[in-house]
Amino acid sequence: MTDVLSCGELGLQVLQNLLSRYKLEVILVSEGQDIEGSFWGDSEAGLVENRLYIRDDTPVHSALHEACHYICMDAGRRNALHTDAGGDYDEENGVCYLQILLSEHLSNVTKQKAWADMDAWGYSFRLGSTQAWFEQDAEDARQWLLKYDLIDTQDQPTWKLRQT
Repeated sequence: MTDVLSCGELGLQVLQNLLSRYKLEVILVSEGQDIEGSFWGDSEAGLVENRLYIRDDTPVHSALHEACHYICMDAGRRNALHTDAGGDYDEENGVCYLQILLSEHLSNVTKQKAWADMDAWGYSFRLGSTQAWFEQDAEDARQWLLKYDLIDTQDQPTWKLRQT
């Protein structure tokens, strides 16, 4: 497995403290059990309604990515959410941008660690790295998050869910 920060290394409480601000419940699944609501399977995080399912071996970037899908989708999709977050290209970019911003609100995690883990896991950006995308090519993602009041002009989360 690629060496990325896992939810077990981070600690369940740290993730719960962050995501509870969005009314997301983080549920720890036992080792070896399938993760309910996981679109990709294996150790990837799963979403069902307002519940984020993880195991200790779930990468933190996966948990944040799925949580950000929940945050970035409109209320109608959120209410019917089960496994497939859906969304369009702009929302996916917003999700990636927001997961990087949220990573800095976790104990001992930095943007640099988020970038490295996303690169190691195989996220693909046209400039070749997550950091290059974030710093040089993500203004559209930032504007999308601002449009839906999910971040402020200082790139800080507003702790709100997308409404429309």
